[in-house]
Amino acid sequence: MDMHYIRRGAGQPLLLLHGIGSNWRSWQLILDDLAIERDVIAVDLPGFGDTPPLAGPVSISTLADAVTAFLTKHDLLGIDVVGSSMGARLVLELARRGGVVGTVVSLNPGGFWQGLEIPVFYHSVSLSVKLVRAIQPVLPALVGNVVSRTVLMAQFSAHPWKIPAHVVLDELRSYNHAPSFEELLRSLAYGEVQQGAPRGSLTAPLVIGWGRQDRVCLPHQSKLALEKFPDARLYWFDDCGHLPQWDQPAETIRLILAATSGQPFRDADIAKAAPTPAKKPVPHLAVVAGLAAVVAGGIWLLRNTKRK
Repeated sequence: MDMHYIRRGAGQPLLLLHGIGSNWRSWQLILDDLAIERDVIAVDLPGFGDTPPLAGPVSISTLADAVTAFLTKHDLLGIDVVGSSMGARLVLELARRGGVVGTVVSLNPGGFWQGLEIPVFYHSVSLSVKLVRAIQPVLPALVGNVVSRTVLMAQFSAHPWKIPAHVVLDELRSYNHAPSFEELLRSLAYGEVQQGAPRGSLTAPLVIGWGRQDRVCLPHQSKLALEKFPDARLYWFDDCGHLPQWDQPAETIRLILAATSGQPFRDADIAKAAPTPAKKPVPHLAVVAGLAAVVAGGIWLLRNTKRK
């Protein structure tokens, strides 16, 4: 299967795989800087962006099959790959299969929820996207305001007020044009369980990056991820939510380039921590308000649905 993609830069090829509901633009804050050193290929996965849906079921397995077919067609088997969220789980599946990709960087992977975390993940993300779809006509105005932008992205970012408005607008608009979203979300939560890779079975490096303030894939889930992928190296992003490429773009670039360089690296050199700025009370209150808004909006949607 072919997919819509953009390609920039020169050097060793590097594949970028976005999260659920998104498209290649989710990488726009780091793409051009990566392209200074790498031949970057950012795709729209089937059923998202400008790539049509799969003809059959939509799951991590079928998406992995589609990516493998794309790489085979373009003579890119063995390419280094970076994934975000759902895409991060997808690159773990590609790594597990062997012979498909090279070095893997998996940023905040889904698929390691357990118990009550599963319905919480499913319903919170589902309600968030339903709300976003309901307010599409007024999105530009809401995203243009720092407080409402913070409310909208509170679940996904540690400091959403810092994300450029155009990046948030592109992301939220993409949810309205994602025909495979519902089926894939249910599959992620209640479908196939992510299989692991036994120690010593991976032939290329695997780095799992995790934001310490992730409210979608909770940080303690990294323990199960490492149990299933014991050859992986875990890297922690401080002051970072579910999308490191947004919350810590420069650090994410350093991690990707270091991990795919084939050379040893130290976490301290990737982090290069800067002095922590004074915290702003209004944005943090807005984060709490944003999480409350998801719950309140979900109740409103459910009531309206029952009335119809």
